Amino acid sequence: MNLNYFVHESSYIDDNCQIGKGTKIWHFSHIMPGSIIGQNVVIGPDVQIGNQCKIQNNVSIYKHVTLEDNVFCGPSMVFTNVYNPRAGMRKMDQARPTLVKKGATLGANCTIICGITIGQYAFIGAGAVVTKDVPDHALVTGNPAKQIGYACQCGETLSDNLVCGTCKRKYQATDKGLSET
Repeated sequence: MNLNYFVHESSYIDDNCQIGKGTKIWHFSHIMPGSIIGQNVVIGPDVQIGNQCKIQNNVSIYKHVTLEDNVFCGPSMVFTNVYNPRAGMRKMDQARPTLVKKGATLGANCTIICGITIGQYAFIGAGAVVTKDVPDHALVTGNPAKQIGYACQCGETLSDNLVCGTCKRKYQATDKGLSET
């Protein structure tokens, strides 16, 4: 079989997976149905990836990153794993866990600094540099990322009255961000 990607012999790929040309799947990986993985993707040790996640081209998911279900990782977005790395000093014992909750979108070329939590259905804009926790449904952009609004579960920006103009879902503010009413 002529694959357009590399799979180490210790790995297993279930049927119904989409794997981009040039992708490298290394040791002891199990790619499950519904997975969509772009080219040049690296998934490190001690990483957890939920169901129906989409990982676009040029994304590296490092040690201690957890993606819950339905997370979208845009092209070339970046996770860090050590807060203050140095080339001449081994600091992997200082790796900080990062949690990306269900349904979150991480836009192209955004950077997620280690040790934070991205809330459910949060939307990180392209190129944003996220340095602190992001509440549920928050829409953040910029460097450093700042909240500029809220995102619906469907991905659209919510109106000021927290109603989605597309799918008509209604939300209310909570101490964690928003919840659907």
